[in-house]
Amino acid sequence: MKEFLIPEEIQEIAETLTRNGYEAYLVGGCVRDLLIGNSLTGGPKDWDITTNAHPKEIQKLFSTFAGATADKPATVYENDFGTVGIKTRSEDSTLKVVEVTTFRIEGTYSDKRHPDEIKFAKTIEEDLSRRDFTVNAMALSLTNNPQQTIHNKRKENVVGSKLSVVGLLIDPYRGQEDLKDKIIRTVGDAEKRFNEDALRLLRAVRLSAQLGFEIEQETQKVIKKNAPLLKHIAEERIRDEFQKLIMTPRAAEGMFMLQKFDLLEYIIPELLEGVGCKQNKHHVYTVFEHNVRALEYATEKNYSLEVRLASLLHDVGKPRTKSGSGESATFYNHEMVGARMAKDVLDRLRFPRDLVQKVRHLIRYHMFYYNVGEVSEAGVRRFIARIGVENIDDILSVREADRVGSKVPKAFPYKLRHLLFMIDKVRHDPVHPKMLAVKGDDIMRFLNIPAGPRIGDILFVLLEEVLDDPSKNTKEYLKEKVKELGVLSLVELRKLADEGRKKRDSIEEGVENDIKKRYFVK
Repeated sequence: MKEFLIPEEIQEIAETLTRNGYEAYLVGGCVRDLLIGNSLTGGPKDWDITTNAHPKEIQKLFSTFAGATADKPATVYENDFGTVGIKTRSEDSTLKVVEVTTFRIEGTYSDKRHPDEIKFAKTIEEDLSRRDFTVNAMALSLTNNPQQTIHNKRKENVVGSKLSVVGLLIDPYRGQEDLKDKIIRTVGDAEKRFNEDALRLLRAVRLSAQLGFEIEQETQKVIKKNAPLLKHIAEERIRDEFQKLIMTPRAAEGMFMLQKFDLLEYIIPELLEGVGCKQNKHHVYTVFEHNVRALEYATEKNYSLEVRLASLLHDVGKPRTKSGSGESATFYNHEMVGARMAKDVLDRLRFPRDLVQKVRHLIRYHMFYYNVGEVSEAGVRRFIARIGVENIDDILSVREADRVGSKVPKAFPYKLRHLLFMIDKVRHDPVHPKMLAVKGDDIMRFLNIPAGPRIGDILFVLLEEVLDDPSKNTKEYLKEKVKELGVLSLVELRKLADEGRKKRDSIEEGVENDIKKRYFVK
């Protein structure tokens, strides 16, 4: 038997169950991660307990657990799967609510998503038989019952709030061997497992990428054969599993596997348009491989989810904008088309609106132009105004990923370092209407007019002046400027604002010639 470090909260729950004559086991991913060790996975992220106690019995046992009262019980039971959430006093977010599930077996899955019927099982072995992969079908006993020849021992203060436990490992499907051999394989018949819940097709790839394991050959064949089953899975569930994959250190390997097993067609088919789509003499990879290589760099740098998604999708618009072929192929406006496509992809997968807008923005402007000596401080201020100071680091990260994904020698060349210098130099200059010395209320008071579109246009024109010369950002100067603008008609004012918007893009001057020369985007 092997010794493991288990949080006190888990031990307290297990002891409550065993003290009242029930069995208690850690099960699933937490057991797998305990066996692998912290060096590979960082240890368990979720702690799941299974027991032969039924939900009503669990609720009764823990009704006053951790100082709870009858009015505010410590349990939550809002599902049909026999899982009771137990609230603890833990400050660790992964332990605030611990899920305790009754042993169960499941009937048929007619919708490829949920079991038609849940039945409670009598033994841990029956419960393990319904699980997805062998490495997830192991249980660690927390039961102190001499009749089961199971032994637990506790050592106080071994590691912080955790306790050392020795328990019997239940492993009917040779999960330990597959952990040792670094293999992902299903429990029993692969066809049956994937037909029970088609999300397991994607989960197999995610686990492979997360753990660095190989998917067993027969399991690979069954995944490819059953790829269309993903059509039955809700977008939200696909999103959650796909997001976990994107956040693994081997996300790029996972993307190549999704393509290899025909799963990508049911997740982001737009990326497949780049398969075999050659670029030009400045790109050694096809569009698809370039996008995945950009993601690979973003994961190596441990960038955020938004940057990883933007890196993966940054050139998704290239196949639809390709003109010509061979070394002189062009991809006019691919960043604009790609931004719209990325929004459609992420909306379809039900990602949060703020994330979708952020990724769209990063893709839309990832082709920004900057050359040392060609762009003034005013141009840099306009760049910041358009990009948003809060997005500067992320858009530069996407640019790095784009460069490395093209196999260029330097991820962050001198011109980008110089842009950072210039940004730092003008960072505190006014680049947003909120930073102006006069506000909308001031304009309404100066001109004695109500709120309306004129206010926004006037603020925009004022900001353009201040972007050119920050010394003009005084209440006295801007008040006089407001009075001058106030006599203009709405049409005249709107014309001034439109001219300002064109000027704001001054940092892009020369971009077409530069890109045509270096990137062959006419």
